[in-house]
Amino acid sequence: MGIYEELQARGLIAQVTDEEEIRELINNGKATFYIGFDPTADSLHVGHFMALCLMKRLQMAGNKPIALIGGGTGYIGDPSGRTDMRSMMTPEQIQHNCDCFKKQMSRFIDFSKGKALMVNNADWLLDLNYIELLREVGAHFSVNRMLTAECYKQRMEKGLSFLEFNYMIMQAYDFYALYQKYGCNLQFGGDDQWSNMLAGTELIRRKLGKDASAMTITLLLNSEGKKMGKTQSGAVWLDPEKTSPFDFYQYWRNVADADVLKCIRMLTFLPLEEIDKMDSWEGAQLNTAKEILAYELTKLVHGEEDAKKAQESARALFSQGSAAQMPTAELEDGDFTDGKIDILTLLVKSGLVPSKSEARRAVQQGGTSVDGEKVTDIAISYGQDMFVKEGIVLKKGKKNFRKIILKH
Repeated sequence: MGIYEELQARGLIAQVTDEEEIRELINNGKATFYIGFDPTADSLHVGHFMALCLMKRLQMAGNKPIALIGGGTGYIGDPSGRTDMRSMMTPEQIQHNCDCFKKQMSRFIDFSKGKALMVNNADWLLDLNYIELLREVGAHFSVNRMLTAECYKQRMEKGLSFLEFNYMIMQAYDFYALYQKYGCNLQFGGDDQWSNMLAGTELIRRKLGKDASAMTITLLLNSEGKKMGKTQSGAVWLDPEKTSPFDFYQYWRNVADADVLKCIRMLTFLPLEEIDKMDSWEGAQLNTAKEILAYELTKLVHGEEDAKKAQESARALFSQGSAAQMPTAELEDGDFTDGKIDILTLLVKSGLVPSKSEARRAVQQGGTSVDGEKVTDIAISYGQDMFVKEGIVLKKGKKNFRKIILKH
């Protein structure tokens, strides 16, 4: 089985420009391919996870990845999947985010000895002359055709700025520049990027008379059709400072029964024969599958040692109620009023909920406990002395715990 057939079997391929051409390229290690990452935060998140795994798979099969950081397009912002305009970032913010990305990507991609490249589209986009761009590139784009793209349709209702309208041209120019500079002959991206990717292959064909290919990968959606990688408190980050290895593990350990086998197939590097055997699993076996998923993905992102710790902590916590290694939140003296802190503030400070309204709902629905005792009164407060030494164990729902201690 070639890598193309494996990607098919894992359910990763959504759309392709020319199936036979792409099959030939990647199965024979002839692809120099790129995936773009816009530096809108200082960490990658679960939404980028599938792209990183794909780059790793293709590199293992002998192909050369280019991680394109959108330092230039970051000045504009991709309208795809957006109903509002993205906020503008400073050059310093963009550079900082780019630096953070490379560190995280190195977990997946081998950048040594020219095996992969990381490039920043600011290197060519920021030097473009506007009149020259209009003449050399703009002439090849039909406005009528651009407006049929899904990414623009969604924004037309609320108003599409001219700034954002240029995004497709910028992304197409990236592919054109990478083709010329590095012989990049293939672009990968999420299924929502299809229009932008086709614009790139078309620009290369019109300007250079050459053929380049594009392939989109399936978006990671749960069984309800929603993008995976979001929690009540926000995105699931790959940076351990933003989402701890334990919380990362727990996110995957808690996926729905209907999603676990799909996630194992699409995201892990377990052999397909092993995964095929799991297809008949049900009941308690699905909990085993969730542990396998959580362990494998935590190992990929954070390393084997942190994955083992997270797994041991989770097992200890849920089998014996041990608080020894569960995630910890620290309170400071300023969090207390007259030496006390109320349950709603406590839930927010712990990071278990993003707001007091969510905290109130959690208490009213009966899903909150402190040291094993159910909390039903939204006005209850706790004295500062409870948080010294071992602290307390705060629980929301069946599987979300925090040890809360007072910072020394």
